[in-house]
Amino acid sequence: MASSLTCAGIVWAFLSFLCAAASCVGFFMPYWLLGSQLEKSVSFGTFRRCSYPVRDESRQMTVMVEQCGRYASFQAIPSAEWRICTVVTGLGCGLLLLVALTALMGCCVSELISRTVGRVAGGIQFLGGKCSCGEVMGL
Repeated sequence: MASSLTCAGIVWAFLSFLCAAASCVGFFMPYWLLGSQLEKSVSFGTFRRCSYPVRDESRQMTVMVEQCGRYASFQAIPSAEWRICTVVTGLGCGLLLLVALTALMGCCVSELISRTVGRVAGGIQFLGGKCSCGEVMGL
């Protein structure tokens, strides 16, 4: 198959895909924060949570649901800052994945990636990385 990428471009494409995949897995996994509540181990991330308390109205007490799952709605995410983090990190992951898949297609399709397209993809990748990692560094 013909490629529109140089050797450096092919390495960039594969590394971009690996980084985008790691970023997406990190976004979807609920292990950002670990702790305990009601003597149970709990964890949550921006998108999912594991072992969380719910109010059982029939018994008038709080019980722990020992399973992992998404938040019931966007408003169920604990705070406005956490919701913003979810949107920004998800956007960053989407941009990284878009660039990585485009670059991988450039490995197989001739004349798909020109110098200008490569520069634009690099800019989009920078923006996606900034969105994905900016929250971790407090930027």
